[in-house]
Amino acid sequence: MYTKRAEAGISLIELVMFIVIVSVGIAGILAVMNSVTGSSTDPMVRKQAHAIAESMLEEIELKDFANPTGGFSGAATPANRSQFDDVSDYAGFPSGASGIQTVDGTPIPALSAYSVSVTVAGTAALSGIAASDAKLITVTVTGPGNTSVVLEGYRSNY
Repeated sequence: MYTKRAEAGISLIELVMFIVIVSVGIAGILAVMNSVTGSSTDPMVRKQAHAIAESMLEEIELKDFANPTGGFSGAATPANRSQFDDVSDYAGFPSGASGIQTVDGTPIPALSAYSVSVTVAGTAALSGIAASDAKLITVTVTGPGNTSVVLEGYRSNY
């Protein structure tokens, strides 16, 4: 008589199919992880650029609206930033290729990949404020990977 033996184990075809399916799954997971890891620094760069822009905008808004008698009247460069005494002194201010500097012109090495530019322009009359008594300040910070943050603020003559 013939007795049927119980089958045990897996065949070669099943093993090959298992390896192929698992390999495709792992490749998909690694592709997603690579994408996530590659862009994980973007929020940090954007947040740093935003902090730089906020700091510069606040510095400018705290200055006088108009040039005081005998005030600074030179070109807007990082080297003479400590002499700026009114909002308009920052018009055309660039940080240059050397990155971000302190008020006295000392470069900050950790921020060498960032640059800042400032425009100060007259504006149309605001609600209750004459056009001659208001200025629009635009601060643009560019960081690694061409990340750009633009902040705008108004300074009025009160």
